[in-house]
Amino acid sequence: MTKRRITIAIDCMGGDFAPHELVKGAISGGREHQVDVLLVGAPEAIQKELAQLDVQGVKFEIIPASQTIDMAESPGSAIRKKKDASVVVASQCVAKGQAQGLVAVGNTGAAMAAALFNMGRIEGIDRPAIAVVLPTTAKNPAILIDAGANADCIPEMLIQFAKMGGIFVESVLRVKNPRVGLLNIGEEYSKGNTFSLSTYKLLESHEGLQFVGNIEGKHLFDGSADVIVCDGFTGNVALKTAEGVGKMVMKIFKDEAGQSLRAKAGALLVKSAMKKVKRKVSDEEFGGALLLGVKGICVIGHGGSNAYAVQNAIRVAKEAIEQDVIAKIESKVAQACVVP
Repeated sequence: MTKRRITIAIDCMGGDFAPHELVKGAISGGREHQVDVLLVGAPEAIQKELAQLDVQGVKFEIIPASQTIDMAESPGSAIRKKKDASVVVASQCVAKGQAQGLVAVGNTGAAMAAALFNMGRIEGIDRPAIAVVLPTTAKNPAILIDAGANADCIPEMLIQFAKMGGIFVESVLRVKNPRVGLLNIGEEYSKGNTFSLSTYKLLESHEGLQFVGNIEGKHLFDGSADVIVCDGFTGNVALKTAEGVGKMVMKIFKDEAGQSLRAKAGALLVKSAMKKVKRKVSDEEFGGALLLGVKGICVIGHGGSNAYAVQNAIRVAKEAIEQDVIAKIESKVAQACVVP
């Protein structure tokens, strides 16, 4: 039997650089990863971008959507009022089976709300969570979950996050028996607020999880854990702080490298190494974060995503589809992770 080609729906109107970078990334991603793409958005704007690109060998279709959701709009009210918004239409493509995955950048809340409303929630999962891949100094990357979907959580939710994250790490990142850590203000079991203390006890006593205890912020990137769980508020602050520090370090290096001839000469010697470092820590390389807990593949990218980031987000979606992540989550946690 011939294996069916994967189709990915792209919200071409979201983010800071829509539709140019989105369409460009969708076409390059379709070619690079051998998938078909649905370009969702304003047809005229999309056609204008396509006219400037080499589309040979890429199977694509334009799906009309007359509205967009801006970054500042309230996600819930926006998807209710704007039924023909590009992110809503793109998520419907997955729900209807026209596509097997969705890539959306821009308003994270709107992408999550659209996916949840149209694709539905996996049975036994109370809240979907955003899983972000983190580079580490160890052999394998780690994931941070939740990175912003749920600002307020109860401890039982983090059991669900840990299980979903573990399945993703095993399936996509190929890490066996993933270690789970709780992001906290100290390594000792007695550290943290009431929420952290209660969550620690649940994680420690839960069968099937290889819980390694608390993980401090300074250990996010050293491979101390494969799955780092936290509430969405804490996770988002940690992630944005890390992004800011990374950009600051790169800028300082660039500025200092131009201060003298000696510095310029030294910069030339390490230029190749610095490029490798930038590739390893850049969010463009990881493309986007998987929204786990909905009944469909949804990859959410940074609002400032360029074409290369979109191309890599398509890779993330394809890998999750090929590894049947949704079915694995359904089979392993549907009955075991119900929040009362």
